[in-house]
Amino acid sequence: MSLAPPEQSEKLFVTRRMLAAPRTLVWKAFSQADQLLKWWGPKDFTMLGGTLDFRAGGRFHYGMRAPDGSEMWGRFVYEEIVEPERIVFVNSFSDPQGGLQRAFFSTDWPLEVRNTLTFVEENGRTMMTLRGGPVRATEAEQALFDSMHQSMTQGFGGTWDQLEVHLAAMQA
Repeated sequence: MSLAPPEQSEKLFVTRRMLAAPRTLVWKAFSQADQLLKWWGPKDFTMLGGTLDFRAGGRFHYGMRAPDGSEMWGRFVYEEIVEPERIVFVNSFSDPQGGLQRAFFSTDWPLEVRNTLTFVEENGRTMMTLRGGPVRATEAEQALFDSMHQSMTQGFGGTWDQLEVHLAAMQA
């Protein structure tokens, strides 16, 4: 079993996006419930609702409905927040009450994934980088996580597309 935190792993999942918005606006999209609930999640999913306690030790708990009608719940537990530069959080699937739950698609998906989101402003635009890796993963969990990087890139790509549309609306 690997106990190394993601910062020490060489197998981190990394995705980047240059956003056409200043860092303060991108931060607002992540830190305010009324903003986050408008864009977070896979493309074509409907947000069922959620709660946000945006502070170290706080949580974002949310539910979504897939196009096929099934429901999926998730949560972030915030470990570190450095406005407007960095958000460190552990995300997982959850039940509707916010308790940890295994992924619906595989019992070998890591129960928890630690992510570090960074925001760097460049000429009024923001480079957003997400780095993540499993927490206390078994070998099977780490192997599945590593094998899913391409799929995660596509999934986050759709979420980041929705963020870009939302940021454009915020600036209109």
